[in-house]
Amino acid sequence: MFISNDIKYIGVNDRNVDLFEGQYVVPNGMAYNSYVITDEKIAVMDTCDQHFCDEWMKNLEDVLQGRTPDYLIVSHMEPDHSANIAKFMEKYTSAVVVASKMAFAMIKQFFGSDYADRRLIVGEGDTLCLGSHTLTFVTAPMVHWPEVIVTYDSKDKVLFSADGFGKFGALDCDEDWACEARRYYVGIVGKYGVQVQALLKKAAKLDIKTICPLHGPVLTENLEYYLNLYDIWSSYTPETEGVFIAYTSVYGNTKAAAEKLREMLEAKGEKVVITDLARCDMAEAVEDAFRYSKLCLATTTYNAEIFPHMREFINHLTERGYQNRTVGIIENGSWAPQAAKTIKNMLAELKNIVIVEPTVTIRSALNDVSEAQLAALCEKL
Repeated sequence: MFISNDIKYIGVNDRNVDLFEGQYVVPNGMAYNSYVITDEKIAVMDTCDQHFCDEWMKNLEDVLQGRTPDYLIVSHMEPDHSANIAKFMEKYTSAVVVASKMAFAMIKQFFGSDYADRRLIVGEGDTLCLGSHTLTFVTAPMVHWPEVIVTYDSKDKVLFSADGFGKFGALDCDEDWACEARRYYVGIVGKYGVQVQALLKKAAKLDIKTICPLHGPVLTENLEYYLNLYDIWSSYTPETEGVFIAYTSVYGNTKAAAEKLREMLEAKGEKVVITDLARCDMAEAVEDAFRYSKLCLATTTYNAEIFPHMREFINHLTERGYQNRTVGIIENGSWAPQAAKTIKNMLAELKNIVIVEPTVTIRSALNDVSEAQLAALCEKL
């Protein structure tokens, strides 16, 4: 794949992986992106996952056409991008590794050497001239690891964005960018909105025509669309007006209440998405909680607290700094309802969460009293 006359794609598609990072379902696999800038000197931008070393090395050799790379630029030390650093350095004995100071500490942890005699430590604003291409390095700490740098090529106006603007899915699949990029962002980067906002402010000062991420497609058109979505996601602003109802139900009574609330809301023209947390892809549910402006949590009292899948779901929200949302609560308990109290305690640490009243309390099954509470909650939502 040609990015420009001098920049080529040498990444690989992983169609074997079932769980990315051991937890995210990836039905369409993953892409591990890597690039080569060919100039008077040659820079290779990151490596790839260990399982694809041979394929990646062949892609690199095909682009090099007998030349020898001068630099390996390491933007991110997560092993799906850095696993082949040692093999690269062993093969190309005159190459220099370019990375942040913290990245070299991690390189030593992973490979036993920090290449003290073959390294170039770079930081904010440092540059590297390859000939006609001058690379400027921009630090991006905690997007989403602390050692990350992104690289801007001023000649072709390309931003090598590390894990920023990445998505799930191999490059040979045809799927909507926003859906899998949103799930990727919320799951992997979502906790670090402040840091992403800082990087976006730096990027706004650059004349960017192409974004080359480490996962997902190269972005070349309508960049404002992608930048705007990242601004929305990283500022914890609702992307879509509507209500996301997340429920757990043991014998169907809490589910019936959640479904009843959906009917009430839809009758008033509200957009509603509903999910059974025990049966869904949890990452999809977390994505929807961040996507929509309002959230309703419906669950049973269980072991004097809440149902385990609901606890897991709320933990995912709190870990990622969920904020700026309106939340309604439906609890069910046949003798001592405790779910609402537990949920409120769990959400108490979050910023700008408005819990609307009334809390709907179901005693075993819906009745006239709890249905009236449900109608009142509908009005508030």
